[in-house]
Amino acid sequence: MSRMRNVLEYLEQSAERFPEKSAVTDGICTYTYKELLAYSRKIGSGIAAYCRSEQPVAVLAEKGADTLAAFLGIIQAGCFYVLMNPELPIGRLEQVQQVLQAAYIVTDREHREMALQIVPEHRILWMEELMETDENQTLLSERRKRAIDTAPLYANFTSGSTGQPKGVVVSHRSVLDFIDVFTELFGITSEDRIANQAPFDFDVSVKDIYSSLKTGATLVIVPKQLFSQPAPLLDYLCDHEVTVMIWAVSALCLISIFHGLDYKVPAKVRKVLFSGEVMPPKHLKAWMDHLPEADFINLYGPTEITCNCTYHRIDRNRDYSEGVPVGKAFPNEHVFLLDEQDHEITEPDKAGEICVRGTALALGYYRMPEQTAEHFVQNPLNHCYPELIYRTGDLGRYNEYGEILFGGRKDYQIKYMGHRIELEEIERAMENIEGISRACCIFDEKKSKLYGFYVGEIEKKELHHRMSSSLPPFMVPGALRKVEQMPLTKNGKTDRKALMEKHAKGARA
Repeated sequence: MSRMRNVLEYLEQSAERFPEKSAVTDGICTYTYKELLAYSRKIGSGIAAYCRSEQPVAVLAEKGADTLAAFLGIIQAGCFYVLMNPELPIGRLEQVQQVLQAAYIVTDREHREMALQIVPEHRILWMEELMETDENQTLLSERRKRAIDTAPLYANFTSGSTGQPKGVVVSHRSVLDFIDVFTELFGITSEDRIANQAPFDFDVSVKDIYSSLKTGATLVIVPKQLFSQPAPLLDYLCDHEVTVMIWAVSALCLISIFHGLDYKVPAKVRKVLFSGEVMPPKHLKAWMDHLPEADFINLYGPTEITCNCTYHRIDRNRDYSEGVPVGKAFPNEHVFLLDEQDHEITEPDKAGEICVRGTALALGYYRMPEQTAEHFVQNPLNHCYPELIYRTGDLGRYNEYGEILFGGRKDYQIKYMGHRIELEEIERAMENIEGISRACCIFDEKKSKLYGFYVGEIEKKELHHRMSSSLPPFMVPGALRKVEQMPLTKNGKTDRKALMEKHAKGARA
């Protein structure tokens, strides 16, 4: 059997094996594998008439079965997809478009007004019309013949320290390589029903989508409104007989914080894979107590290395008082630690930056050569030929078992509510607001709280409103504090420690 070159081969093989089986359901709409393939070819024919191969095509839509069909149609056209999440402020979506410069946006009538704020009407492709397009077999076949496995598949936008969001571009090859290993390692099969929690612009969803398509499993898209209602959420998981949950830690904790598992247990779940943040031990215990037969797996990895680079299977008899390890590398990925002199660390308990090399590396940041060159660098351990590694900016150390333990951020980029955030971007957004002269954003890791300090005349309520119109909700500090001036270190930099100490004194007073 020849090696796969395109993720569409997953869809085509599953449609051949399970034509009448549900490929995807979102609670309202369900498509069989045969239908999903047919719609992807119709949509692809419509898009290919407008777009060249390897162009980005944006999709402005809620996550759902139709949105998945649009993604697959974009791939059929030989292009790559980028989800524009309509939950984000229009200012943020305009920033994404500034970087992406997508020639066309695919959307539905529901999001017409929002789409028109981003591109003129002649650059909008309507989902409803694309799904009625006649399939152009010749055009699609030509696109496929020219496709190569290192061509881009999707781009996900993450926070950027320059004030512009960064589009991480990932190839077909990286996803094929990762998903083949991922599904085999964790025993995902055609019998599974995978509950999708993550938004489609967050790379956790990549595991849901392509694990389903590869194995012939059913993708059960969980409606976003259920994540504020633990009881209906658990009803939904039980009604859809979910067997696999690949979720962000914060989403699992939402259920356990409100004791949702005491109301109802999704008893058919046999695998819970979590990532995005450090899993609090008491929440992990609650889930494990309610699902005594299920496997629990901790996953780690930034968007730039295609979903995850390390994993750790939870041992129910092991003491995790020192923390749950992020574990060991996936097959065909080399994960290693470098000290500040770029020497490799191999001994236990010594902190170093987590670095990754292998096929899993993303292609880089879209239209951002300088940022790409800063993070995707020549392997300092290899002086013989060109070889890129990705420097995660995360710190780690080995434990006595040779597993990696996560040790926080090396710089001011943080992990908050499952998202990677550049604190500098929040500071820049604050300082761009009229009435603010200086701003500093600090993350309190222990309390998992974001603080925004500022010098200026604007009132906190107005500042919060202004920031909410240009930043995603998870980037707006939960606590805003006005200060007379920013304390400085002897090097003339903002003294973050002094700011927090001053805030703590004020809170006690």
